[in-house]
Amino acid sequence: MSRKRPGAHAARVLLPLLLALLAGGCAVSEVTRAPAPTRQVAPAFAEAAALAAPHAGLDSQARQANAERIDRLLAGLDDTVLAREAAALPAGDPLYAFAGRALLDRGLPLPRAFDRGGAWSSATGARPPADPDGYRPPLRLGVLLPLSGSLSAAAAPVRDGLLAGYYGERRRRPQITFHDTAAGGAIAAYDQALAAGADYVLGPLGRDQVDALFRSGRLSVPVLALNAGSVPPPPGSASFALAPEDDGIAAAEYLLARHASRALVLADADDGLRRAAAAFRAHWSARGGRIVAELGVGTEPGDLSAALATAAQSGGGIDAVFLALKPAHAHALAPQLARAGLGGTLRVATSQLAAAHADLTREHALDGIAFPGETGGVHAAAGLPSARGGAARLFAFGHDAWLLTAYLEHLATAADGKVAGATGSLRLDGFGNVVRTPTWSTFRGATVVPLGGAGN
Repeated sequence: MSRKRPGAHAARVLLPLLLALLAGGCAVSEVTRAPAPTRQVAPAFAEAAALAAPHAGLDSQARQANAERIDRLLAGLDDTVLAREAAALPAGDPLYAFAGRALLDRGLPLPRAFDRGGAWSSATGARPPADPDGYRPPLRLGVLLPLSGSLSAAAAPVRDGLLAGYYGERRRRPQITFHDTAAGGAIAAYDQALAAGADYVLGPLGRDQVDALFRSGRLSVPVLALNAGSVPPPPGSASFALAPEDDGIAAAEYLLARHASRALVLADADDGLRRAAAAFRAHWSARGGRIVAELGVGTEPGDLSAALATAAQSGGGIDAVFLALKPAHAHALAPQLARAGLGGTLRVATSQLAAAHADLTREHALDGIAFPGETGGVHAAAGLPSARGGAARLFAFGHDAWLLTAYLEHLATAADGKVAGATGSLRLDGFGNVVRTPTWSTFRGATVVPLGGAGN
């Protein structure tokens, strides 16, 4: 008699039963893992992301208003949250350009380079490889400036600063040709630069001319404009400006870095200074600061002692003063601030204070007021009249314009790309605008003294 294997009978009984159950639709359950918890995005950042999604398709006026709303939302985030949320954005997200710009305004590092496509590499492809520090100048540089007419006086120190930087460089330099925008306009000057073989164009200087060039749709050679237009630069091009608004934003960040929170604003009627004060007010408030009082100053500052004393005695007090004032007015009001008990308060002014003459500084009235300064060595090395006095800032601007033509690809493609210029540390935002983090200085009598610490 044959011997059966153990369990053979049970298998013959159970196997048909199991097959029948499966055929009847009985499912076999599986062990599933719980979904990973969803990361909580800061509400203000999420709102900004919703606004950024349709931003590129808006018309110019709506786009400007939308950008301001996004900037206000991001300004309300602290450094840690802003950096964390920016780093979490995927490549190509339209909010990254806004978040990155907010980080640059605060002098903070970018988590990664901006998403720019191939516009920058294609514009520089014919040049020799970059040096280790990123230096990669054009082969032929065309410069568009008003060499005649009413704007030629402003263009002269820009030109001199450009040439000082150019001749101060010992490495390979491009051939330079200058083209007068006053003769036939920016587009005609641009065409002349192309006819002369330029592979990069610097300028124009006037805002309307920048708009005309950027709107033309014919930039076969990229441009670094020397002003901010009302339209963004085309891909591969950029703009560099000494905008009054930059002074206001930089002043707010300078004070916030020093933990100030309650500010008094003194503003002249001058258009540029009013724009600086408005930018300070908006940025300061969006970043959580409070403006305790704002006093307008006429053509003559007069006696504001009573108003200053009232502001100083307000609940909570004042821990910062922003002076959007001409040097003479800052000199007249500094003693009044001291009498109101605000002489030792953090005080910061616009770059206009750098032009204060010796007769305003020798009495030490302006001592201790911080202002965006330029690198003094650039001016001293040049020894030109245009490098001194009221023109010094434009001279430094021209010097930095030269640097940007040689380092712009590095700034555009590296997350940590920056260059130390005469007007400050220069970086490039996601919209093609050069961002300056100024070097801060103060007066000690007639001597300009660099200030250390945050913000420098």
